[in-house]
Amino acid sequence: MTLDILCVVHTRIIRMRKKRSCFVTILLLFICINFNLSAQFHDSKKGGGVPDKQLSQKDNDYLDRQAKVFLDSVQSILFKYPPTINEHRERDFAKLLMDAVFHEHYAAFRKPTQEFFQARIDNLIKELENTEVKEGARIWKLYNMGFIVRTESVTLAFDFASGITSGSEDFAMGTEQIDRIVKQCDALFITHRHEDHGEKRIAERFIESGLPVFAPKQIWKNDEIQKNIINPERVIEKHQHFKVNGKNLDIIVYPGHQMEGIDCNVYLIKTPEGITVSHLGDQINENGFMIDYEWIDKVKENHQVDIMMPSGWTMDIFRIVKGFDPELVLPSHELELGHTVWDRLPFWGDDAYLELTYADLKASDYSVVVMLWGESFHYSKK
Repeated sequence: MTLDILCVVHTRIIRMRKKRSCFVTILLLFICINFNLSAQFHDSKKGGGVPDKQLSQKDNDYLDRQAKVFLDSVQSILFKYPPTINEHRERDFAKLLMDAVFHEHYAAFRKPTQEFFQARIDNLIKELENTEVKEGARIWKLYNMGFIVRTESVTLAFDFASGITSGSEDFAMGTEQIDRIVKQCDALFITHRHEDHGEKRIAERFIESGLPVFAPKQIWKNDEIQKNIINPERVIEKHQHFKVNGKNLDIIVYPGHQMEGIDCNVYLIKTPEGITVSHLGDQINENGFMIDYEWIDKVKENHQVDIMMPSGWTMDIFRIVKGFDPELVLPSHELELGHTVWDRLPFWGDDAYLELTYADLKASDYSVVVMLWGESFHYSKK
């Protein structure tokens, strides 16, 4: 049982405390059933061949063909309509097709979905290797909440994860892909200890390449790797200065949390060009644990934030964005395949089920750009 699933279960139970106890019982029963399916899911990986052993070969072949048709359409639409602030309706259709494919329980084990993700990452790598930034910033989206932000002087990676949490090695980025991405970066920032945000083998590649890795103390606690990780102080409005690629970065690490028990470093970084970037990881405030709003609501009073990368599933994302008041919002965490099917945030939002304010954010005057795996977007500072 992964830490992510435990946190999701904890979250769902807390939300239902004030409801009738029978609802909690049903929820727990549903979770148990899903863990049983999850075990079968991993067994199918070991067995190879048919992704879903509960279906016939004919049925699995159909789902493979359907995934290919849908994802071929997605690729075609995304090529024609790249990320923009005023999004084309066709991109919405592409995201809906992705939701349909990746909310199938065994999606990561189907060849068309593996080929789709691999192609997206290969294209990202080629862009990284051939893109110079002369003004503003170019942002690439990796997997889940993984982003790479490049300015003229620095290239910063945030929550770089390979997709191995999907359970499928054939879906996840391979060693060569990871190495080529690391080679293009100057530093890695990890928000918290969950593997869909901080992956040890990737952190090791950065360290082996002589590149700094920033992370909270909770991650890989008591492991040898901690000796080579920078644990910046989690202090509200304390400016800390670090050299990255020979350049000075002004960094503030807000003491965020994924609920109460997990430290989540909320990074606010000012690049040498004066571009301020913030990555929030799985920052979430819920029920009685609202302490983080004491600083979230006031960030805009002290900083002009250019680029903000929050989790799309967090509670009251609209309030969090208003607290930072950024020029550009890049929400993420959609379709993280290590989560149970109903907790894979869909691109269409599912605001009613997840109790979010995502729809309010997207309908606001903020510049919101929803990127998909492998895409990039250029930000020009006003």
